[in-house]
Amino acid sequence: MTGKLRIMDFIRVRASADGTETISYWTGDVYGWQDDDGPHHLFGFEGLNVARAVEDGEGGWRLLTREAALYLDPKTRQVLDTWDNPLTGRPVEVRHVFNDPVNQRLGGYPVPTTRLGGQVVFNVDIRLAYPSPLKVADYPDNSASDTYRAMELFQFFVSAADLESDVPDVPAVFSWCRVSPWLPWMAMGQRGGGLVYHCRGAKVAEVPERLRERVGERFLHAPAEWSAPNMTSWTAFADEVGR
Repeated sequence: MTGKLRIMDFIRVRASADGTETISYWTGDVYGWQDDDGPHHLFGFEGLNVARAVEDGEGGWRLLTREAALYLDPKTRQVLDTWDNPLTGRPVEVRHVFNDPVNQRLGGYPVPTTRLGGQVVFNVDIRLAYPSPLKVADYPDNSASDTYRAMELFQFFVSAADLESDVPDVPAVFSWCRVSPWLPWMAMGQRGGGLVYHCRGAKVAEVPERLRERVGERFLHAPAEWSAPNMTSWTAFADEVGR
């Protein structure tokens, strides 16, 4: 049975309605394919997002977050700092994810849901297409197109009984799939193909010690106030290379 629930319910699932910080941890894998090759298991991937939800005074919410994630060897699951790109034969420096901020405005619109027995699943499909911060003419080795196109596909699974209670912070597990162009630091140029991220995670009280040590104290806490624009792997690369 499908339906829609009010935005407040989703805020309780994604973060906490009382403004408390919540940590979401995920782990998974990254696959890549070229037009006539693959798919290949390129990386393991693990990370965290720390969020605080605040009302905007206009009937909506602001989700204040920052996130960090590490690219791992797909077999040993050890953190990679350099990577021998099997698709080009060239070694590259791995640029892990340190996105600050990753803020979002959530209005009064409902979120699609599906009832599965004693569970409710919130479905959030984000389709992206906008001018890339890495123009091909300026970054021929690092940009596939002048338009960034990707999809972020989330499913949040919660207990119906928890959702029907009045707790501000509803326990949740989630799945996340991302389809995107090659990462800038992979130096793939305009080769056809791209990446698929396949991860699963949950709201947690703690994250693995290795992740805590690598991301630092800043990325274990949500931003205190709204700021813009958001950081992505593409804008971070442009900032670092352009210095």
